[in-house]
Amino acid sequence: MARALCTVIVSLEPGAPVPVLLAGVRDEFAERPWEGPGEHWPRSHPGVLGGRDLQAGGTWLAVHPAARRVAALLNGRGVLAAQERRRSRGDLPLRAVELGEPPDEDLTRYDPFHLVVADAGGVRLWHWDGVRLTDDKPAPGTHVIVNSGWEQGGENARAAYFRDRFAAAPRPGPIGGGEDPPAYWGEWAVLATGDGLATGDPRALIVRHELPDGRVWGSSSVTLVGLAPEAPEGAGVRYDFTARPGDPRGFYRVLG
Repeated sequence: MARALCTVIVSLEPGAPVPVLLAGVRDEFAERPWEGPGEHWPRSHPGVLGGRDLQAGGTWLAVHPAARRVAALLNGRGVLAAQERRRSRGDLPLRAVELGEPPDEDLTRYDPFHLVVADAGGVRLWHWDGVRLTDDKPAPGTHVIVNSGWEQGGENARAAYFRDRFAAAPRPGPIGGGEDPPAYWGEWAVLATGDGLATGDPRALIVRHELPDGRVWGSSSVTLVGLAPEAPEGAGVRYDFTARPGDPRGFYRVLG
């Protein structure tokens, strides 16, 4: 089983110095092993960066610096794959970030998912419910994707709260200035780490649940990615990460 993101916020503003911004929050069981971003797949996916789930081997978010592209996976809802042929969804971001779209193959081996793929030219969403693959191309603006899908109204409390706040937050400037993450991202770093909401708030982006069996389920990491148009090598992607989900000062720079 893939361990995916729980919430993705993506903002598209053509003509801005950094036209695509993406924030992703991953929720997971605290005891499930993983490691932070790196080039963990040099043979199968050379040049691709992402955090790695050590149990299944895949990722929840992949960045391809050479292509200036990011792919993010969220678990979806629908018909589960047959147990005897089920494949981890964690390979989907790795393949999609190279292809620019989901792999053209039999998706019935995968449980339902939402897949976000973005480059400096725009954003696309794919939704697999276990039976049918559909896609969307969001217009310029700020969009929130959760496990129920692309939430565009006010029914989902988290999406409704954070959509307007991310949309109103100042966008970071050009990539490559050398600023540390809190200085570069500004209000985006504060919002992506929960905006100060309690973990039990129905609007919360950063969550923690102690289950009856003693296990803890909660937010384990936050990723921020910015994608710019053609630029000098290494200046078109900004990638920051934290394993301290509630602390906007906890981000460190992976790339950019």
